Amino acid sequence: MSYASFTNLPASTELPARSVDAGRAVPARVGRNRLAVLLVLAAATEFLLVTVAAYSAAVLYHRVVLLSPPDAAKYIQESLLISALQLLVSMGLRQYSRIQTQTRHVFLWSGASAVFFVFAIFISTLFLLKVSEGYSRATIIAQAVSVLLTVLGTRAVWFSLLRRAIATGLIDARRIILIGDQGHCLKFSVRAMETGIRTIHSFDFPPVRTNASKPAPSGAVRALPDARQLVANCRPLRADDIVILPTEADVPSALALASALSDLPVDVHVLPVGSIDLMAVSRITPFGDMVTMRIFQCPLAPFNRAIKRAFDVVAAIAGLIIISPLFVIVAVAIKLDSPGPVFFRQTRHGYNNEPIRVLKFRSMTVMEEGDNFKPVTRHDPRVTRLGRLMRHTNVDELPQLFNVLIGDMSLVGPRPHATAQNEVFAELISSFSRRHNVKPGITGWAQVNGYRGETDTLEKMQRRVEHDLYYIDNWSPLLDLKILVMTFFSRKVYWNAF
Repeated sequence: MSYASFTNLPASTELPARSVDAGRAVPARVGRNRLAVLLVLAAATEFLLVTVAAYSAAVLYHRVVLLSPPDAAKYIQESLLISALQLLVSMGLRQYSRIQTQTRHVFLWSGASAVFFVFAIFISTLFLLKVSEGYSRATIIAQAVSVLLTVLGTRAVWFSLLRRAIATGLIDARRIILIGDQGHCLKFSVRAMETGIRTIHSFDFPPVRTNASKPAPSGAVRALPDARQLVANCRPLRADDIVILPTEADVPSALALASALSDLPVDVHVLPVGSIDLMAVSRITPFGDMVTMRIFQCPLAPFNRAIKRAFDVVAAIAGLIIISPLFVIVAVAIKLDSPGPVFFRQTRHGYNNEPIRVLKFRSMTVMEEGDNFKPVTRHDPRVTRLGRLMRHTNVDELPQLFNVLIGDMSLVGPRPHATAQNEVFAELISSFSRRHNVKPGITGWAQVNGYRGETDTLEKMQRRVEHDLYYIDNWSPLLDLKILVMTFFSRKVYWNAF
């Protein structure tokens, strides 16, 4: 059985040549031991800090609010129980081991979900055992908030440490074996190495033998790969994963090869040559009684849409009540500054590319829309004196809270463009219309990263679209909260505001 090893690669991508000896086991790499130690330390640190956070919250509440010392023994036991439940839930859901393959916000959101689950179990246990009388509801709420913040902070730190360790080569996130053409294996290996996935060996696709005794359903003779020697060669390498890269001719045999490799204690993957970009955005999902490869999905599930809508309504009502005096002041100032109406409505594209009427404070001497629309430029003479201040501080956008309230917009989402501008860029950027797969927002990920204002070049609009699509593909309540906070405190929000 022949195999190909990457012995002629540049130093940056060279993989160590290994002798394949089925009778001798290869010792585990130090990098894998370091990874295990790092994950154990992460779990232990979270356990200790959750214990401290739960106990400290109870002590502070009793001393500051109730003005009495707490029952130390009771709350120590309670805190240890909460931290133990948090550890068990996190381990049961494999949250620590999956840190290698998750994005930061998914890892943090899984931690928050674990906290909610833990306190649901804890409160239910107190109720079922009829021992809830000795626990203050306010104390438990304070503990829940304290533990949640502790878990989020701890996981954010450990995520950064792990990514840094992978980037510097201190640890190997995954050790894989590749099976396929050497050139295709090389391309895959280089791309995988960018995320800390290390290729320890590559093998040619095994030769195919025919099996006339088991004809295929169509009556043809089945072609099966002879994988016995390949399995024997792979066994001592102790990889985490084996990735099969079949060409079009090898695809019919890939399933049989994967089945043969199932004798090894590894994850087996199949990635047809040329489909790496397609598979990067796809998921294998159940579809009725079948299984399909889903390329794109609706950005927000019904439950997530309900959460986002509820937050939008509550926040919009609160915002309108709080800033109502400002509405009166701005309206009077607009009337005194220049002739014309206080408000300006413009047709823009909203969810599912449907037209909506967006409300703004008038900041210009003209009210252009449709084919007559002309984007605002720096030192644009059409902008009034007061309008420059409003546009720079985003005050002109505040009436869009009414759009949020009636359901045309959301607090956070891709900023809506004028219809004429949309039609131009939709022809130039293939994924442009995906921005409308969620409701447009008053603020967005592109805006808080400085991509707002004039789009006089295609590159500027492409960067804005890239950030909008990142938001759509990675939405979470935490990301929405982050964008709202950045809207008030990030300097980038005011770049190119004119």
